[in-house]
Amino acid sequence: MKILVTGACGYVGTTLVPKLLARGDEVVAFDIMWFGNDLTPHPALTVVRGDVRDAATIPLDGIDAIIHLASVANDPCGDLNPKLTWEISALATMQLADRAAREGIKRFIYASSGSVYGIKDEEQVTEDLTLEPISEYNKTKMVAERVMLSYADDMAVQIVRPATVCGPSPRMRLDVSVNMLTMQALTNGEITVFGGNQVRPNIHIDDITDLYVMLLERPELRGVYNAGFENISILDIARMVDAQVPTKITVTESNDPRSYRINSDKLLATGFKPNKTVNDAIREIIVKFQRGELKNEDRHYNLRWMQRGVQA
Repeated sequence: MKILVTGACGYVGTTLVPKLLARGDEVVAFDIMWFGNDLTPHPALTVVRGDVRDAATIPLDGIDAIIHLASVANDPCGDLNPKLTWEISALATMQLADRAAREGIKRFIYASSGSVYGIKDEEQVTEDLTLEPISEYNKTKMVAERVMLSYADDMAVQIVRPATVCGPSPRMRLDVSVNMLTMQALTNGEITVFGGNQVRPNIHIDDITDLYVMLLERPELRGVYNAGFENISILDIARMVDAQVPTKITVTESNDPRSYRINSDKLLATGFKPNKTVNDAIREIIVKFQRGELKNEDRHYNLRWMQRGVQA
């Protein structure tokens, strides 16, 4: 299978692409490379530096399936430049979907976000609940989902609403909760928790990438799927880190009330099973750090890096 992966040089993409290549797929990796390119060269890998906002430049010749990961990731980055966020995360998705449908591509996997639900009181946040996004990032994901579903008669549309991803990747991110708190413990000997009662759903990076691979193999699984298996408060995540890296935990006040929970029973009913946990992610990050393979650098923090003006 020949697969186009947009955002292929990102946190999820750099873990996903090697798995696709290992399956024997041919991969076209399309990315603007704001954060560089950590993909290992491979005979079946073509890396294209480009901007998804220019849909006509995205190579679709011979493509059997698209995995669309490209977006401005997380709330702070989305709010940094709302116009840019809408152009990349919503408008570009619409243009790519339209072009894919016109060119007869029959498979389209879209990476949305578990945060599209907004703040919910329900303990079980299932796919049938209303979407009430509260940030530019969440809103663009919701709009892009609706665009994608409008093409459901033209191609197999598979939408994933991932939890917060955790664990090590070639293109590392240290601005997501588990990874960030683990790095704080390793470098400072102290974790600062703002509030702490906010709940975040989590999924290991190996599990979310395994899910994309499974969806390629199961085109009949159409529609929307939550993907997250551990709904844990920020304070409890800090305690899990402390259990592996003894550290001081300092709790301060927070004006951020956002709590996200998701229920993934619909996904589990397909036979998909997660193989890793938050504790696995913490342990793996510790090992990478201790081996000198992971350092606390600005390029691992999306907002810091974008504030340097890498985006255009």
